[in-house]
Amino acid sequence: MPIRTSIAPTWLRLIRFVALEDHQEYLGEPVDENIDVGVAQATGLAVQAHVLNTLVSWDPEARRTGEIRTVFSLLAPVTPEQCPIIRAVGLSYKDHAMEMGLPFPKVPALFYKPSTCLAHPSERIPVPVVCQRQEMDYEVELVIVIGKRCKDVTEGQALDYVLGWTVANDLTARKHQTESSQWGYAKGFDKFCPLGPCLVSIRQIPNPHTLALQTTLNGEVVQSGSARKMIFPLARVISYLSQGTTLNAGAIILTGTPPGIGDGRTPKIWLKDGDEVRCWISGGIGTLVNTIEYENKGVIREEEAWN
Repeated sequence: MPIRTSIAPTWLRLIRFVALEDHQEYLGEPVDENIDVGVAQATGLAVQAHVLNTLVSWDPEARRTGEIRTVFSLLAPVTPEQCPIIRAVGLSYKDHAMEMGLPFPKVPALFYKPSTCLAHPSERIPVPVVCQRQEMDYEVELVIVIGKRCKDVTEGQALDYVLGWTVANDLTARKHQTESSQWGYAKGFDKFCPLGPCLVSIRQIPNPHTLALQTTLNGEVVQSGSARKMIFPLARVISYLSQGTTLNAGAIILTGTPPGIGDGRTPKIWLKDGDEVRCWISGGIGTLVNTIEYENKGVIREEEAWN
């Protein structure tokens, strides 16, 4: 499918970072085209990046300045201020629906997360007391970042408006999820959507259904899947979400998770204080590494008694 040159970015593999040299924020491209910057950051390996002349990933005039900076800390490729909305699709993979014993949906199942959910690669994820009830779950997800405002697009046009692809962990408090027909509360706590490390251009990955996804928990593989097994093609998802609804540049769309979630395993696996979660997607997107950190450990609150 042809990509409109006015939308396709000039870069191929983007990171947002704070530089070691001056502690300023930059957008850039890793000098090493093959490095997994998320793993490098988590293990203390140096990452260098070609600096771009913008802080907006969909800026059509983005160009390399000729400068190279060393990454001090990785940031989510889209800021909360740049993100007008996080839309998310649930029950998107055939094999995940089967593991949960659920029928395939007739249309994409939509929910929302606030932009305050965004967290950085390698950031510690604070879990509030109200979610510390043996219920925290992981979900590796391929993420669409919209690059240009669109509305009522056809399935054939949909990918023309994609800036690129990245990875998120759609963290979920399962007990809260089962207590309501709406998922926004269980998935909408602060920092419950770590994002990154790399935003890979649609020029680099024109077909997202070639991608593989994996989650490791404390070094053990717990999720392994393929975007080929999605129930709905992502072009259809974008088209569906755009009907009668404007998708602005910077909008983020989470596209569901493959099988292996903690809630679907026997026995169930819940994220604990100190656990390290790594969400990886192929194609140069790389590994999102985060550590779970319980807030106010040992504090008893009335909310803990909620059923």
